[in-house]
Amino acid sequence: MTQDSAPTGPLAGVRVIELAGIGPGPFAAMMLADLGAEVIRVDRAAGADPSGDGPHPDLLNRGRRSIAVDLKSAAGRDVVRDLVAGADVLLEGFRPGVTERLGLGPADCLAANPRLVYGRMTGWGQHGPSAPHAGHDIDYLALTGALHGIGRAGERPVPPMNLLGDFGGGGMMLALGVVAALYAVRAGAPGQVVDAAIVDGVAVLSTQIHALRRLGMWRDERGVNLLDGGAPFYDTYECADGRYVAVGALEPRFYDELVRLTGFPRDGDEALDRTDPDNWPALRAAWARLFRTRTRDEWTDLLAASDACVAPVLDWQEAPEHPHLAARQVFVDHAGVTQPAPAPRFSGTPTALRRPPPHPGQHTDEVLAEAGLDADRIAELRATGTVR
Repeated sequence: MTQDSAPTGPLAGVRVIELAGIGPGPFAAMMLADLGAEVIRVDRAAGADPSGDGPHPDLLNRGRRSIAVDLKSAAGRDVVRDLVAGADVLLEGFRPGVTERLGLGPADCLAANPRLVYGRMTGWGQHGPSAPHAGHDIDYLALTGALHGIGRAGERPVPPMNLLGDFGGGGMMLALGVVAALYAVRAGAPGQVVDAAIVDGVAVLSTQIHALRRLGMWRDERGVNLLDGGAPFYDTYECADGRYVAVGALEPRFYDELVRLTGFPRDGDEALDRTDPDNWPALRAAWARLFRTRTRDEWTDLLAASDACVAPVLDWQEAPEHPHLAARQVFVDHAGVTQPAPAPRFSGTPTALRRPPPHPGQHTDEVLAEAGLDADRIAELRATGTVR
């Protein structure tokens, strides 16, 4: 991964205009930038300070250039439409109707560029009873049933950070939708709108659970199933030093390997049939006793190079230093910051981190000049506060 600003990756040559937002929208834009797209982030002019020292700390904004524009002014909206006219994609994450009221909705932007892919990121979607209202990741998970299934048996649901909703069901789905729409447009289809809603994406992510329910292989109670912490061979265990290991020995041959390497006894509760969920509490207690006899790293040394499917539970600082992640360069140093590398990987069009996160307005003059505005016009826009 280099720091060269030249475009690389499978989306090299694609230009994206991103109306600044938070969470899943910026993540989708980051994904497109990581894959080689040229992303221009339109930040708010109010409060913009392009002279900040060093890269901006928000890694979700990496790979971009930033222009600061007052979208409440007619001249500012004209600037954005000019940028849209030369772009392939626009991304926005406002509530439904906001960009329409600004004069930057799909009809306005597709009039300026009929081949545009207009990507919209919301929690509830563009229509439906909840569409006008605020929400956050936990709310979308709650409504789709996903939150119900996360947590220990007999206890309340546990928020799984915002990785499942905002980024998995939201930003990742928007990025996929945009790429699919780009493919269609380049094959001759007209420009179109991609309506990415987190509730839609989380529901799709839960398809396997719905299938398992239909097959009679998933109970609706929380924390009693194969993949939700109910099974003692798919869970986390505390070790002698207070740290944890994760056990994922689902298949019989992997479980047998775990038993063999750990010396798990085959008498008493340990001899119970693991395929019978009624035996899971006793088996879990037996495994818990065993894992508390050694430290996390001692278990890791014993089990890592095997098919026992055990891994240490690493913290945020430890993860980049793990030998496997280091060998694959899952984390890289860029502009003095250790961060996740672009993914996935491509054999013929490799990706690279090209730009650190910009400060709002850092590239305003550069981007406007590329759009065809002369120095006098840029100075005029600055003087009126339309851009910064």
